[in-house]
Amino acid sequence: MTAGSPKYRHGLFIGKFYPPHRGHHQVIRQAAAACERLTVLVMASIAETVPLADRVAWLRAEHAGEEQVVVGGIRCDAPMDIGDEQVWQAQVAIMRAGIRAAGQQDKVDAVYSGDSYGPELARRFDAALVPMTRDGLSATGVRADPAGLWDDLAPATRAGLTTRIVLVGAESTGTTTISRLLADHYGRLGAPWARTAWVGEYGREYTRIKWERARAAGQSDLALDHMVWNHADFDTVAAEQTAAEERAARVGSPVLICDTDAFATMLWERRYLGAGARPLQPWARDLPPRHLYLVTDHDGVPWQDDGLREGDLPVRAAMTGWFVDELTAAGHSWVLLTGSLEERLRLAVRSTDQILAQRLRFGKPFTGPGFG
Repeated sequence: MTAGSPKYRHGLFIGKFYPPHRGHHQVIRQAAAACERLTVLVMASIAETVPLADRVAWLRAEHAGEEQVVVGGIRCDAPMDIGDEQVWQAQVAIMRAGIRAAGQQDKVDAVYSGDSYGPELARRFDAALVPMTRDGLSATGVRADPAGLWDDLAPATRAGLTTRIVLVGAESTGTTTISRLLADHYGRLGAPWARTAWVGEYGREYTRIKWERARAAGQSDLALDHMVWNHADFDTVAAEQTAAEERAARVGSPVLICDTDAFATMLWERRYLGAGARPLQPWARDLPPRHLYLVTDHDGVPWQDDGLREGDLPVRAAMTGWFVDELTAAGHSWVLLTGSLEERLRLAVRSTDQILAQRLRFGKPFTGPGFG
């Protein structure tokens, strides 16, 4: 082996990664520097509440620039007992199958582990044991206090664990006002909630841009309600709305408040194109998980002109029904906000708190070798 070349041909790092955290990423980078190839194998059990596919995706996203790192995943519901020979054989068989499923040969030269079972695990792979150095951070600690340890999670993991609350409703029904107030409420709770992100409605900005361009192109007297909309307009709005949401989810707090989303864009297309509107588009269907929609009822909310609205049309009532029916058909959870502004905000907070109380809980994992 020449100077400066990797020490091992194939390293193996096994864990639950439930969820992946800063310590995991440090070990992966240290191991990758010493290996020609490093297989990171996620082993998930039925007891765990974060899907295996999500953990694999988060690890791949964080290490996308490290070509020698291969991330795979496999379900493992074998018993956990490091003193039982048959359990060991069952566990190692699953590990080897997981390595092969990741496209790698199951001949391993180095096993990375910081646990007491490490020597035996390395022996069963006929590989060198490379002890891991722990810095006090553990997945157990993260599961116990995910909000408090939010900064120890990589951006992709934060985005995946973020609770997304989306405000939707017809024109001039208070979605922007309530979404901002809701974000402010959580922002006042202190770290890490102080970084609660709010994502505004890109469609309003796009409308302003489109209108200004049309008038600059010679239609100086063009009225807002005479602008012509097409499918490409809504494709653009939906793509940027989702992109803005994803950017915010990667850097914010455990809750993200959105003033509309791409699903709502589908109904705005119906509002403006009528029979020319398309059925459910991929950009309205293939979204990150939506944990709760808050629908602002039109009833009791007077229309207010802010310069980018087209009037208090009967379509406001119709759109409230569209949102309720389409969200129900798509299987989303939603709550209708009614009453005064204070009453709507109070219900929005109560509903969000209820979701957060469940979202920040992790099912207790099985204990045993290789799955920390």
